[in-house]
Amino acid sequence: MERMIITGVDGSARSRTAADWAAREALSRGIPLRVVHAAPHAVERWPYRPEAVVDHAVAELVRRHPDLMVHGRVLTGAPKAELRAAGARAELLVTGLRGAGTHTGTPVGTTAAALVTDSAGPVVLVPGTLASPGPQRRPAGVVLGVDARDPAGGALDLAFATAQRHGTRLRAVHTWRLPASRPCLPWPVLEADRAAWEDHEVGLLSDALRPWREKYPEVEVVEDVRLLPTAEALAHASAHAELVVVGRRSGGTALALLRHAEGPVAMVPTVP
Repeated sequence: MERMIITGVDGSARSRTAADWAAREALSRGIPLRVVHAAPHAVERWPYRPEAVVDHAVAELVRRHPDLMVHGRVLTGAPKAELRAAGARAELLVTGLRGAGTHTGTPVGTTAAALVTDSAGPVVLVPGTLASPGPQRRPAGVVLGVDARDPAGGALDLAFATAQRHGTRLRAVHTWRLPASRPCLPWPVLEADRAAWEDHEVGLLSDALRPWREKYPEVEVVEDVRLLPTAEALAHASAHAELVVVGRRSGGTALALLRHAEGPVAMVPTVP
């Protein structure tokens, strides 16, 4: 793995927004940013030039972030495959949630969906609504989606490290469900039973977070246990978050979250 962040651009405003987020993250880590554009083997849309797409993106980033270490590169091949391969060698791969050719009614582009489901390294998907003229921090810090019964170490580490680097708090969201047999009963759940079950979930979350609290003692952590579907709970939290971080064991929850997320979302592959 190389100490760099890679961002994919296609000339669209959405990809420029993602590139700007990647630039600010690279600056916070003190590492270079590589701007890449994947072009097909045969380009027939003259005067389109792949090099110009990269050059314009790099020039804009340098103008906005003079201290940024950045260079561009054109990749030859299908965007999905080329970005997947490039991201496997980087600390982070950053792209827009939708590409230039994606229909406006489509919440997640095909390239983004492919990267979410099978990328080898962490991927950040940035909606196109966050463009701003300079560094800007969303107010509620980092949100971490964590399964307290089977915590994903890579996602936990990325979330805690990001919160520490940015000097912001971390909200750890764990969701749970009522026992499977309860909805079949003809009477409602007793409040005492629900409280006992929820206390158990709170304890599970505290236990799951303890090793990372000890590793990152400076990070302020808010533990948030919710009786909601995971994607719904995280989508609600994303409205006020700088970054939402989740582990990816399958693409289902990830894609459901991305359809409604209002801020950048980091998907971190988990080790089987």
